[in-house]
Amino acid sequence: MHELGIVFHIIRTVEDVARQNDVTRIRRVTLQLGEVSGVVESYLQDCWKWAAAKSELFGAVLTVETIPAVTVCEDCGQQYPTVQFGRTCPHCQSPRTHLLQGHEMLIKEIEAVETGPTAPERA
Repeated sequence: MHELGIVFHIIRTVEDVARQNDVTRIRRVTLQLGEVSGVVESYLQDCWKWAAAKSELFGAVLTVETIPAVTVCEDCGQQYPTVQFGRTCPHCQSPRTHLLQGHEMLIKEIEAVETGPTAPERA
């Protein structure tokens, strides 16, 4: 299960960003995950719950957005959904294709918990 290693990497990255920005608490981390990245979201979520509870990210929620896999055909130039059609172009049947997107894993957003006064003082 490589999801645990991925989670450790995400947590270290988020902790570094939090320190650089004087953030003491994280509410949510939004991750963009490619449809064909090879990462199992349910395993990732389980690993997150376990590892975040043991880190500075205690209580932070992991939200995952899926990036759809898209392939382009080198022969006809058409783009198509990878999961539905695989590596063979459904337009011209060419095997000369490559993945454009859907393999990524990106931290999209880190949401911090606000600290300090939330409203201006009244005189």
